[in-house]
Amino acid sequence: MTKMKWWQKAIIYQIYPRSFQDSNGDGIGDIKGALKHLDYIQSLGVNTLWVNPNMLSPQEDNGYDVSDYYAIDPLFGTKEQSEKFVKEVHDRGMKLIYDFPLNHTSTEHYWFKEAIKGPDNPYRDYYIWADAPDGRDYPNNWYSDDKEPSWTKEPNGNQFYLHLYKDSMADLNWANPKVRKEMMDIGKFWIENGIDGFRLDAVLFIDKKEGLPDDPNAAKDGEGSSKSVNEHGPNINKYLEEFNKELRKYNEDLLVIGEAPTAGANLALDYIGSEKDMMDNVISFTYFPELEELKDPTLPSDVQIGKLDKEKFKSEMNTWQTKLAERGGPILYWNNHDMPRAVSRFGDIEQYRDNSGKMLATLMYLQKGIPIIYYGEEIGMKNSYFDNLDDFEIPGKDKIIEKAREKGYSEDEMKQHFNARAKNISRGIMQWDDSRFAGFSSVKPWIEWNTEEKYNVDYQDSDPNSILNYYRKLISLKKELLFVEGFFQMKPTKDTLYVYERTYGEQKAMIYCNFSDKAENVQLINDLQEEWTIVLENEENSLTGTHLHLAPFGTVVFRNQIT
Repeated sequence: MTKMKWWQKAIIYQIYPRSFQDSNGDGIGDIKGALKHLDYIQSLGVNTLWVNPNMLSPQEDNGYDVSDYYAIDPLFGTKEQSEKFVKEVHDRGMKLIYDFPLNHTSTEHYWFKEAIKGPDNPYRDYYIWADAPDGRDYPNNWYSDDKEPSWTKEPNGNQFYLHLYKDSMADLNWANPKVRKEMMDIGKFWIENGIDGFRLDAVLFIDKKEGLPDDPNAAKDGEGSSKSVNEHGPNINKYLEEFNKELRKYNEDLLVIGEAPTAGANLALDYIGSEKDMMDNVISFTYFPELEELKDPTLPSDVQIGKLDKEKFKSEMNTWQTKLAERGGPILYWNNHDMPRAVSRFGDIEQYRDNSGKMLATLMYLQKGIPIIYYGEEIGMKNSYFDNLDDFEIPGKDKIIEKAREKGYSEDEMKQHFNARAKNISRGIMQWDDSRFAGFSSVKPWIEWNTEEKYNVDYQDSDPNSILNYYRKLISLKKELLFVEGFFQMKPTKDTLYVYERTYGEQKAMIYCNFSDKAENVQLINDLQEEWTIVLENEENSLTGTHLHLAPFGTVVFRNQIT
């Protein structure tokens, strides 16, 4: 019998360092601040932390533009504080995983500063360079996330360097064995400094298409997509197998999660299948399909308010559960630092905030797989609100605004959409109490924030019916083998209901979720020959015989009684 890996039982809590706790009064969260709340994190019952980048960076992209992989950014603290943080996490019996941005570096990195000295510099081939053909302004038609050409001319010559993201983030040349060796050395360094795993940022783009061809799907003389051309390259298997084989020499139980935005369940299996050693799991963005027909097709879909296509959502989640069952299930999440907060996007923050927060957690995290809980989610934090178009973080924002104005959109209409979809709306400060700066800092925080009477740790910690204490109960349930290893089966229901069964030997659980703001009456699906008991539920539900009344966003978890 194969021994279960530690990470197959992982329940991960994601910390966005600059928004978690400020300890030195500069309005920005830091390592010392996070250290202050480790006991709180432990009280949730989670057993693993994922910390977003705190390596040295110019912070053009909030730390994903690294200028020194071996140094802690003074913005967040010192090497000594980092070492203490790692030790204190481990002393509490928890594991720690770090973000590893490995597709690109900052143009402030030593390697890049050397590379632009000329074609003969030994670091030149650490990056990707090309000439512009006669009659063209750039090497090809690739455009970056910022809706600008993916090529920038070097300051001291005539070649262009490639950047799939901002022009301050130059793509590394993974075809160069020296680059791969550098990445492995960096991984080894952090493993030796106590890190138990990595989230590989933008990993699907590390293998660039041979010949750097135009995007054939672009309109004639139009903007091609550098990402669509380069994702899932033919050499990525080789690069990642080599990478993981080397790093597992230093920690055979290392957890490696890849950010794989466009990967469906079948492609995910190619990366994490047992016959390969590329990743242990992936974070996919395909979970949440929207009703695209409700959007303006002339503007980017991902900056418009979206309504979840619940039929497709259920089908997508069921596919991931089925396909990845033998691998311990998929990553389970609702939100992160690049996505709107769950209760704002999928719940109801006006009438049913508590119930929707609890239902969403139950629906997602009692399925088979590894939960990732985004800081503040456990107290029902909503998105931060921005009142100025300049403050939204949206790739290509200026061009989008220009086009929206041409289409007749008002500034208020644009703000409404951006406040539902911008990247930074989910990065508000952690709400520790209801003081002026929410207990996060003694000064104005670096980002817009919410201060709320009920939706903070101080208030909810002592309220037995709070979202926070519901999460604690849910996480305790999640640790049971029934919810770790148990078989998953989704039951056929209407689109607004999400009902599934977990089975482990003689143990069974039935999870009922009402994914709507209308009450639902449900006939229980359970085998009535068995005795069942309610082990978890939110508010205003009721049971009469075998008829279950689910309140708006109601959820009830039944488990059979084994005698």
